[in-house]
Amino acid sequence: MRRRHFLRQASAGLLAAPALLLPHRARANEPVDVELVLAVDVSRSVDPDEQELQFRGYANAFRDRRLIDGISRGAVGSIAVTFFTWSDWNVQELLIPWTRVGDTRSAHAFAEALDAAPRRTFLYTSISGAIDYAATLFGQGYEGTRQVVDISGDGVNNSGRPLSDARAEALAKGIVLNGLAVLDSNPPPAQFASLNPPLDEYYRDQVIGGPGAFLMVAEGFEAFESAVRRKIIREIASNPPPGPLVERAFA
Repeated sequence: MRRRHFLRQASAGLLAAPALLLPHRARANEPVDVELVLAVDVSRSVDPDEQELQFRGYANAFRDRRLIDGISRGAVGSIAVTFFTWSDWNVQELLIPWTRVGDTRSAHAFAEALDAAPRRTFLYTSISGAIDYAATLFGQGYEGTRQVVDISGDGVNNSGRPLSDARAEALAKGIVLNGLAVLDSNPPPAQFASLNPPLDEYYRDQVIGGPGAFLMVAEGFEAFESAVRRKIIREIASNPPPGPLVERAFA
C-alpha cells in the first residue's frame, strides 16, 4: 500500500514538472497604427534657445486637438511613440521610452514628459548614428502597420559611418525615414555656402526614404512648431493622401 501511494505521488510530480520548467509565453506586442520614433538633433549648431524651440514644438504638437483627433481616427485609434536626442556617432539619449498615445490624457502626458526632459548639447552631427540607433528601437512592446523614424536636424552628416549605408539598411528593414530640416535664418556667407549642399536638398536626396516618405522644411527654428505639428499629423494618418515630397513651414 505504501509503495503504491509513493508511486502515485512520484508520477504526479513528474507530470507536473514539465509545466514548471516551461518558460512563460511572451506577451504579444500591442497593436497600434504607427510606431513613431522622434529623433532630435542636439549638436553644437543648435543653441539652447533653438533646442528649447524644438522640445516645445514637439510638446505643443501633442497638445494640439487636431493631432489627437488624427490619432483617434486611425484603424486602431492609437500610436506608439518614443523620443531621443542625437549628436555624435555614439551619442543618442533616449529621453522618453515607448509610450502608447490614444487620447487627450495620454497625449498630454507625453507632452509633459517632454517639458520635463533634460536639455543637453553635444558636438557633431551624425545622422547615420541616429538612423542606426532608431532602427534598434522597433518591436519593443508594440506592433504598428508602419514603422516611421522622424529625423529633425539643421546640418549634414559629419560623424560616424556613411549616411548612405545607414539609410540603405533601415530601408531594407521596411522602416520609413521622414525628415524635418531646419534652415538657418542667418545663412553663411556666400564663400562658405558652397561647402555643403542646401540642407533641404540634402535631406530630400540623402536622408528620407521608404513608402510615402516626405520632408518638412522649417524656415528657421521659429517655424519649427508649425512644421512638427503638420509633420506628425501627416505621419499618423491611417490612409495618408498623396502629398508633396517637400512641404515648407514658415514662422
